[in-house]
Amino acid sequence: MLKKILFSLIVTLCGLHGVMAATSTVSVVDDSGQTITLNKSAQRIVALAPHVVETLYTAGAGNKIVGAVDYSDYPNAAKSIPRVGGYSIINLEAIVALQPDLVIAWETGNSPAAIEKLRMLGIPVYLSQPNTLEDIGAEIKRFGVLAGTEPVANKAAEQYAQRLSTLRQRYQNRSTVRVFYQISEAPLMTIGGKQIITNALSTCGGKNVFDQLKPMASVITSEAVIAADPEAIVTSGMQKLNPTGLDFWKKWPALTATQRNNFFFIDPDLMNRNGPRMLAGTEDLCKALQTARDHRPKINQTTKP
Repeated sequence: MLKKILFSLIVTLCGLHGVMAATSTVSVVDDSGQTITLNKSAQRIVALAPHVVETLYTAGAGNKIVGAVDYSDYPNAAKSIPRVGGYSIINLEAIVALQPDLVIAWETGNSPAAIEKLRMLGIPVYLSQPNTLEDIGAEIKRFGVLAGTEPVANKAAEQYAQRLSTLRQRYQNRSTVRVFYQISEAPLMTIGGKQIITNALSTCGGKNVFDQLKPMASVITSEAVIAADPEAIVTSGMQKLNPTGLDFWKKWPALTATQRNNFFFIDPDLMNRNGPRMLAGTEDLCKALQTARDHRPKINQTTKP
């Protein structure tokens, strides 16, 4: 009888161990549609884009980042994370030396060849590519699953979703503002319809005049901008200070944006990184587009919105 009891106990314990082993694995689907499965929550993460670093901190996993790329400077604690190169030129040897159990890469920003080499080395790679503001909230949750910080991540994602919902309700149904979003002056570049900033414009009741373009970013001509006749021209540039690039359009007095002085600059750290702080950049963008509405002539506004 004692032997039977011991045998039953061993079987039960083995069964429990199997259940615990099974439930200790974590699995999520990344932005490329690939399923990423880890034997346990990630404890050593390398982040290959500044927005990834910001999202990990928001998800409560900042202390698990062991490597990051240049310009990963928010929050302040991120400045002390060891560097593994830039987002476009990755130092594979430095990454391997950090012995990560997870690398989170930027799908359209990092080198596909470098990502493939990491996978060949047996390192799990999650591809991040939030293309809408809602995607950022979903990614906060997924990072929480991967890092084992779900309570913090879920709360942060809920707060983010509520803030986004409030912003949409406030602005989305206001009269449309046609916008040219300028990435750079030389060459003259803009965003396409799938770029997340186009989604931010939509949130604010704006319309990207080049939303028919399929690439995330495209070189265009000044003649194309003039033909589109945007009501507002917005840039976030690559500098903190308001760039002089928008002054170029003052040479075209027939442009609606020029006539109404609708030139706006948004902090690039808030607008060019598709992480949680982009919501703050979108709030600034919404205020800018409301200013454009306020600049409309009081008489016969419907003739040229």
